[in-house]
Amino acid sequence: MRIIFMGTPDFAVPSLQALIGAGHEVVLVVTQPDRPKGRKKTMTPPPVKEAALLHGLPVEQPERLRSSDTVSSIAALNPDLIITAAYGQILPKAVLEVPRLGCVNVHGSLLPRYRGGAPIQRSIMNGEQVTGVTIMYMAEGLDTGDMISRVELPISDEDTSGTMFEKLSAAGAELLMATLPSIEDGTVQAAVQNEADATYAPNLTREDERINWSGSARSIFNQVRGLSPMAGAFTLWNGETFKLWACQIIEAKKDGADVQPGTVIDASSEGILVGTGDGLLLLTTVQPAGKRAMPAAEFLKGAKLAAGSQFGGGQS
Repeated sequence: MRIIFMGTPDFAVPSLQALIGAGHEVVLVVTQPDRPKGRKKTMTPPPVKEAALLHGLPVEQPERLRSSDTVSSIAALNPDLIITAAYGQILPKAVLEVPRLGCVNVHGSLLPRYRGGAPIQRSIMNGEQVTGVTIMYMAEGLDTGDMISRVELPISDEDTSGTMFEKLSAAGAELLMATLPSIEDGTVQAAVQNEADATYAPNLTREDERINWSGSARSIFNQVRGLSPMAGAFTLWNGETFKLWACQIIEAKKDGADVQPGTVIDASSEGILVGTGDGLLLLTTVQPAGKRAMPAAEFLKGAKLAAGSQFGGGQS
């Protein structure tokens, strides 16, 4: 088939590579513009662009697809199918109507749950134990189109957004390849989403990353996992940003001791033991302001962090 592929992050790369490997004619790759990255703000191409150029594929990077010349380019190429995977923009009606076989999306959740731009992170942050990938037809709404196929994957306590992105991107590519034949030959049977079951996973904000120590040990543990290794969860220490990259639940429930949330109970080679609104957390990988991420034990070698110190306020 003549296919236009639209995607941006690492999640989308396995699907693009699978299409190329299967011999489909990818006539255009559309991705987001290069963005500044790192402390030096170096302009960096998205992973999908890098993969496309590696295979000699043409690439377009409109800032806003709806108002760009890319819409005309897509129509002129007369594709059989448009496939998207974490592209990052909603396709306008003018694009949805171009391919004779429609537009399909590789979405990282079990629709209709977790529609939106951050389904993997929010699934973990909300403590879900199962997630998956849904192949769906695209419609004008946000992830509202009819569902074609899906696969489920478990989420363990050891998983982070990073590990689930890898698992789901591989599962999505495999599911896409298994689904394409029925789309091509017209035997596909799609199911309408049940709107009553719909939930949303909007893009993450800075406030989503801030730790509320009054929450439970389990909720903070899930928050840290869900934000790793991308943005990272953060609190304040000495009035500066202090990121948490890994932690362990030591006690899921209060044992009767009245510990102020965010209070350091102990600091040792094992990590930093902190009270929460319900239970205790051991911080094992941290990142103080201006420094790299490091084991908590290494941080403690040069930091004065005694029992009774407080996270989340202006002073330690």
